Parts: sequence; C-alpha cells; structure tokens
Amino acid sequence: MQCQICGKRPAVVHFTEIVNNKKSEYHVCEKCAEEKGYHVPLVKTKFSVGDLLAGMVEQPGSAEEARVGRVQCPKCGLVYSNFKETGRLGCSECYPTFRSQLRPLLRRVHGSTKHVGKAPVRDAARVALRREVQRLHEELQKAVELEDFESAAGLRDRIKKLELNDVRSIGGEK
Repeated sequence: MQCQICGKRPAVVHFTEIVNNKKSEYHVCEKCAEEKGYHVPLVKTKFSVGDLLAGMVEQPGSAEEARVGRVQCPKCGLVYSNFKETGRLGCSECYPTFRSQLRPLLRRVHGSTKHVGKAPVRDAARVALRREVQRLHEELQKAVELEDFESAAGLRDRIKKLELNDVRSIGGEK
C-alpha cells in the first residue's frame, strides 16, 4: 500500500481517527508522518504485565518509602523497591516477605486477598457446598476455642449433613 499523502513511498504508519462518530483510516509513509507530526515509535514496545503491576503499586510517603523500599527477601535478595520498578517477584518467599505491601495491590487487582480458585460452571453448586463446609469448619474451630461446645455440636452436625449431601451429589459413598 502506498502513502496516501505523497503516493511515492510505502505506507508504514497506519492510524484511525474518529471525529463525531465518523471513522477515518490513514496510511502514510514514515517521512510524511513525521512532517504531519504523527508519532512514529522507533522501537516497538511490548506490553508487560510486570509494568502494569509496577504502575499499580501505591506510592507511599517519603519516610515510609525509605523504610518499605529497603525491605529485602531473605531467600532471593529482591528489594521491594525493585519489585515496584519491575512488577516481578523473585521467588516464593517474596510473598510472605512483602505481604503487607502486596495486600493492597492484590485487593485492587483481584478484589480480594484470598485465592479461592476457579470452578467450572457445572460444578458451581458443589463448589458452593464445599465453601460452606469450609466456613462451618472455621466456625467450629472458633466455637471449640471459646469452649462453646453446644454451638460446636450443632456446627458439627450441620457439617456432617452437608458432607453427606456432597458425597451423594457426586455418586460416591463415605
């Protein structure tokens, strides 16, 4: 395709302009693009998820920045300020090391700081049932710690009933 302005050189810059819901496409050579003031990148940029995450990291105040930026992973040696620049952690130990800094970022990106995984839609009822059982187990543990054995017994019975329903729903036996 030839340049739509000079008609002499091949078109290497392609852009679309929309004005008042009217779409116009232009195909021009590099020289004409420069003359018209259209930006021509010299190097193709590559989208980086790391850059995206680095841009989402909240910028703390200067005093906190000095303290937080020096936090270092004991396993791989990554400094938190390097994570802010790259958006990449160095190892699995970085997660607990930078926990307090990562929590707000994960909450903004995922809406939560607790990973619950994904489940196929056809298993949604079973997944909901298992989550309820897990929640009840946590309540049961709290009731036992508080020595509220009457509530604990009721929770235990509800868990057994739900687990029995779960086993029946998948056609297995306990």
